[in-house]
Amino acid sequence: MWLQHDGCPAHYARRVSYARNELYPNKWIGRGGLVSWPPHSPNLTPLDFFLWGALKDAAYQEVPITPENMKQRIIAACARISSEILSSKIYTYI
Repeated sequence: MWLQHDGCPAHYARRVSYARNELYPNKWIGRGGLVSWPPHSPNLTPLDFFLWGALKDAAYQEVPITPENMKQRIIAACARISSEILSSKIYTYI
């Protein structure tokens, strides 16, 4: 598993850096890591502009009752998003 952080200044505190290096040795993406990831790069994360919001809207149409119920709603919302819609939305932002 890899960790990707968003460039928030708090993520560069020594405490956080030590924890990140301990939990994800050589497996994190961001400033100062083996894999550099420029902050604020919407062209690198087009899912932020459509997918996450669409899934949240679908999953929270009703108040979740239990954590398991919430997981089921997320899975169902993912299943309802067609590949055509996903492709058209993602390419809009690239």
